[in-house]
This record gives sequence, structure tokens and C-alpha cells, in this order.
Amino acid sequence: MKAVIIILIVLLVLFLLYILCLRCRRGKADWAHLRKWRYAHRGFHDREKGIPENSLAAFKRAASNGFGAELDVHLMKDGKLAVIHDASLLRTAGADVYIEDLTAGELESYRLEGTEQRIPLLEEVLPLFVGRAPLIVELKAERGNAAALAAAACAVLDKYKVDCCVESFDPRCLMWLWQNRPDVIRGQLSENFTAHGDAQHLPGGIRWILTNLLLNVRTRPDFIAYRFSDRANLSLRLCRSLYGVQEASWTIRSKADMDAAEAAGSLVIFENFDPRG
Repeated sequence: MKAVIIILIVLLVLFLLYILCLRCRRGKADWAHLRKWRYAHRGFHDREKGIPENSLAAFKRAASNGFGAELDVHLMKDGKLAVIHDASLLRTAGADVYIEDLTAGELESYRLEGTEQRIPLLEEVLPLFVGRAPLIVELKAERGNAAALAAAACAVLDKYKVDCCVESFDPRCLMWLWQNRPDVIRGQLSENFTAHGDAQHLPGGIRWILTNLLLNVRTRPDFIAYRFSDRANLSLRLCRSLYGVQEASWTIRSKADMDAAEAAGSLVIFENFDPRG
């Protein structure tokens, strides 16, 4: 009987530690201006219409149609911020080079998806949304540059009066924001890393920790941006129910999924369809 009691106590302590690790920031972020928008994933792009992802044309199209936008930023070697998803330009620009190895001047020679659209800088995108819809800015940390990337992004965002929040898969970006810019609304991006191939370079234990949001205690996110197909994750559900954290769902590709996400109170990051029907 004594052994059973000890086991129960140990399990209780472990459960309480688990709950503590999921801790999010409560009552800080003002979500009123962010909840009423839908967000075009990498801009309101359409390859068939010659509008590549993360292009100025895609962001202009989002803003002019009354949508917010989600975009990705990388830190280049001259300190400028390029708006592009992949670290390599191979998929989007057909060049086997890495964005972190380029300067803004060198970037101008590349074009997106066979169009005349080039890879924009963050400072070129932001003016499109001044006084309009908000942005979700994803920080794409590479080569251990999380702190430098977060600092550079905040410096650029400070120059423009654009409603926005910042998110990242890399908890180190959020740690920097918590410690240095607590005024910035920050979000933890995640998914079931044990089921998807997005982070196979990481050890299995790290993928499990990231999947289950166990570094929240070190990052204190204002919101969780979770892959929509993985939304049944227990840690995500506990973050919502215990800490009231805002959820953002990615990537929504149908009206049915959009309706389900919005019915659950989630922000919608959509792609490949027009939410207006």
C-alpha cells in the first residue's frame, strides 16, 4: 500500500510539473485588433495568376482584399531582413544559395517562381499594411541567430505603425522577446514533430518536447500557432483550457476547416482558396 501511495505522489508531482511547463502569458496581449482578421499564408498568392508566395504582389493582393498576412523573415549577412520561407532559394528562385549568405544588394538579382517578382525586404512589405490589416511575422532562425534575428525584426517593426504579432518555431526567439521586448505579442509555432518530417535533424526527445509545448515555461507565449491537423494534441488543449491561450491554426485550405477553426475561437491562416467563398 505504501508503494502505491508513493507512486501516486510521484505521478501527481510529474503531472503538476507538466502543467507548469505549459504555462502561457495571461492577460497581457490585447487581441481585439487581431481576432477580427483572416491571414493569408505567405500573402494571398496564386501561382496560376503569376503571384508567387511571399512576394510584394501577394501582400498587395492580401491588403487590398481586406486580409491580414502571415510572412516569414530571415536575417541576411548585412543585417537586413528578407521575406522568404526557405533558407535556400532553390525551391522559390531556382538558385542553390542560402539567404543568410546574401546581402540585400545581392538579393535583387533573384526572381520568384519564374516571374518578375523579386524577394522583398520586410521594410518593403510593412508599408502596405499601415492603417490596414495586421501581420503575423514568423522569425526563421538559422545557424544560431535567434537573438540577432529577433532584435533585427523588432527594430524594423518599431519603424512602422503596423498591427502585428511575432511567432517562431524556435523557442529561443520567444525567449529573447520575453526578456527584451515583453511588449511584443509573441507566439509559439508547433505541430506534431514526431509525425511530420519537418525537424528530423533534431533528436527525438527534442521533437517530443517541442510537440508538447514543454518549453512554454521559458517562453511564455501569448498564443500558440499549431498545425490544424494536429489540433487534438493534449498539451494544446490544456493550454487553451487552463491558461486561456489564443490559438492560431495553420494552414487552412478549405472553407470547412476554416469554419471549424473559427468556431473554436482560433485565428485562421489560410492558403489556396478565397475565404469569402
